[in-house]
Amino acid sequence: MANSNYGSGLNLDALMVPFQSQTVFAAQENSLYLPGTLVPMVEVPAGSASTQVAVMGSVAATAISSESAGGSGNPQDFETVIPSDTKKTISLQLIAARSVLRNIGGIDVDNMSRIMGNAISAKVDTMVSAEMANLTQQEITETGSQALLKEFYEAIGAIRAAGEGGPLNAVISAAAYKEFMTDIGSSAFAASDVQNQAMRTGAIGTISGVPCYVSQFLNDTNTGVTGTKAAIFSQDALRGATQGGVKVDIDNRASAVGVDCVASIAFNVATLDATRGILLKDAA
Repeated sequence: MANSNYGSGLNLDALMVPFQSQTVFAAQENSLYLPGTLVPMVEVPAGSASTQVAVMGSVAATAISSESAGGSGNPQDFETVIPSDTKKTISLQLIAARSVLRNIGGIDVDNMSRIMGNAISAKVDTMVSAEMANLTQQEITETGSQALLKEFYEAIGAIRAAGEGGPLNAVISAAAYKEFMTDIGSSAFAASDVQNQAMRTGAIGTISGVPCYVSQFLNDTNTGVTGTKAAIFSQDALRGATQGGVKVDIDNRASAVGVDCVASIAFNVATLDATRGILLKDAA
């Protein structure tokens, strides 16, 4: 509903606070990744347009069986192993959405701020989905009933076998949602909590300890991978970088007969370790 307080671009002070707060809220609420739960976010300090993120490395542990054992006969002389690719640079990109609020009929702050916030969240989620193409790709070879679910289990096992022991998350493509829900609704999950919750709420829920989310942005167009079905990954697979969060700029523009509103965020995402995530695909 239009608010008479914002009926003119001359009242920018009254417009700025509600517009910014609601834009930030819409962006955070509608993005799977901006909150940093699925993909951790690194805050880039002011004055820099990039950041370096440590890559999870590994070294071999040595078992000392006697006083004389060890490198060069000295048990305290361990062989030094430096992990490769110890850091990755993430360079920020500026994502911006712009709209003009005309000085006619009053300015509907609620709707316009929601639209601007949704535009920012959609672009962020699109960029993260595109980056998921760099995860280890697993072609679906299972056939018959619950084929996608069986591949899901295989992907979890492959990530664990690669050395990832931490929590995992899964993002299911909207195109594969029906297949997932059909598998959960089958006799394999008969009378289970997972089935009851999924049928009641429409949410896939947690399968094999992995919380599952659905995204329309994980698709063939954004990933560039034919038959994109789902992505399963740990927090060390991908890393996002932001600077200052979502920002809003408002300025009265006479030539537009209204108010220029720009929402923006400095953001980018990179793959840290492709073995800690798998992209399920059905390209065959």
